[in-house]
Amino acid sequence: MADWKEYYQNEDDDVEQDEEDSGGDYKVSGRDSLVFLIDASKEMFIKGEDGEPSNFDMTMQCVRSVYTSKIISSDKDLVALVFYGTEQSKNPRNSFKHVYVYHDLDSPGAQRVQDIDKLLGEKGAQMAGKILGSGETSLGEALWCCSNLYSDIKLRLSHKRLMIFTCRDDPHGGDGAKDRQARTKAADLKETGVVIDLMHLTKPGGFDVSLFFCDIVSPPEDESELGVQTEPSRKLEDLQKRVRAKELKKRAQSRLTFSLGEGVNLAVGVYVLARTATKPPAVRLYRDNNEPVRTKTRYFHTHNGGILLPNDMKRAQVYGKKQIVMEKDEVDEIKKFDDPGLVLMGFKPMDRLKLHHHLRPALFIYPEEEQISGSSCMFTALLLKCSEKNVFALCRYIPRRNTPPRFAALVPQREEMDQSQTQATPPGFHVILLPFADDIRTLDVHEGPTASDEQVDKMKEIVHKLRFKYRSDAFENPVLQQHYRNLEALALDMLAPEPIEDLTMPKVKMIDDRLGPLVQEFKDLVYPSDYNPEGKPAAKRKPAESGGGAEKKAKIEMSEEEMKNHVAKGTLGKLTVAVLKEACKQFGIRTTGTKKQELIDALTTQLSK
Repeated sequence: MADWKEYYQNEDDDVEQDEEDSGGDYKVSGRDSLVFLIDASKEMFIKGEDGEPSNFDMTMQCVRSVYTSKIISSDKDLVALVFYGTEQSKNPRNSFKHVYVYHDLDSPGAQRVQDIDKLLGEKGAQMAGKILGSGETSLGEALWCCSNLYSDIKLRLSHKRLMIFTCRDDPHGGDGAKDRQARTKAADLKETGVVIDLMHLTKPGGFDVSLFFCDIVSPPEDESELGVQTEPSRKLEDLQKRVRAKELKKRAQSRLTFSLGEGVNLAVGVYVLARTATKPPAVRLYRDNNEPVRTKTRYFHTHNGGILLPNDMKRAQVYGKKQIVMEKDEVDEIKKFDDPGLVLMGFKPMDRLKLHHHLRPALFIYPEEEQISGSSCMFTALLLKCSEKNVFALCRYIPRRNTPPRFAALVPQREEMDQSQTQATPPGFHVILLPFADDIRTLDVHEGPTASDEQVDKMKEIVHKLRFKYRSDAFENPVLQQHYRNLEALALDMLAPEPIEDLTMPKVKMIDDRLGPLVQEFKDLVYPSDYNPEGKPAAKRKPAESGGGAEKKAKIEMSEEEMKNHVAKGTLGKLTVAVLKEACKQFGIRTTGTKKQELIDALTTQLSK
């Protein structure tokens, strides 16, 4: 039974698994949870200059985007929405004043998104004033209420995060008792594994984080995070960008040992920065009650029908017309080259790395200080030196056990900040998998006609006119976006999905305005004067075959002696059906069918007499 449980251990566990293109995988038990704690004071409802939305409206739009993304991508995650500083009170057992739990900690759904829609815009602000109101503020009581929300959940939570949205840097107005209570409850939450983030919004005179909230929020989880940012979010895009950066926990695809030499090791985490976005897989449901069905695989013996366990089965491969049988342990031992990890082989100049070496999206490595102490210091030193000398590190890369090794180029990347002091690019190494000699092919390139210098110069003008700065994050996949819009319309009971803008379609009018007469000039240089691109090509004449072009059916005749030799050797199966039919007609053999085996059986019976 131990082997049986080991073989089917992943069938009944509530485990999320994500497999990347590289074949690596990681498993995370439990669910992610996120609580939005939003300030409902009067200052949050003040509109910005030039008709800009209020901080409250910006926050609700951001919350709505998170809800909809959770419904589509990770509907098992738990989300809650809590307001503090309200006049009305609504929370479990009504133990906390001026705290309004709008949504309990639960999976997002269509009804919850519709509830948030009621709080958007001017009508939403009026509705919030009626339902919530603005009253006294006690952030400590609000944090205590959020702590109870977490404690009431019986599910296993893999990651707990609390986001505070406010435009007040001193919410208690100098009340020391309330400040101490808030700091105490924040410390209690952090001890239970809750990560507290501050999403502070703009206010007149600036937002001073050091005044109060620096003691409330959690410290950075690792050195790649900036912790509390000093600049407040002024626009919805900035706020959504910060929320997206904090919403999900960064999970390493794997954690490996990076060996720089004998006895010099550091720990790194391997991350996937880019992967192909696909539609979520369809879930099979039982037709009677729409409950999800689960697929189970069992292996049975072909003769007695008994269930086979993993240790009852062996592996085999035919080599030299002989079946080689091996145990599972032997197969694993053959596949094993070394333990998983990165081993430094040397350094190469950056210009030795060519574009045609690209095989798949690169991975990214970052030090894991918790695994081996001192990894961050050594990793940073290696990163800086490689960047200064403009070289890449050549390594042998084994992602996991029983995986063939690959050569990889570690390309250094330094940290960069944007205008709002948000991390634009993280520091670390890009892991570019390199091809082996067997992977590189030599192609016989067909030599076509050579363009003249005048034609080349004219095309250069066209290319120069149509150049633009390309950014991959500026183009969304229209198929995926339409799919998500359809899902959103079904989930929210909308009459029709929202239209999408296909950014991959060329802007024909703009292209024509830029090029002007260049296109026609290029056509005049390249195509002949009588060329008509809209005309139909002339029909190709089929070459006439021998015998006046008429296709003649060739009859294949074989002597009776030749057919008997085929019967004696058992090689009738090598003959075509046409030859077998002709042989049956030749020897006057009647058959009831026209299948190849039936023809072979009839010929064998007749010619064996």
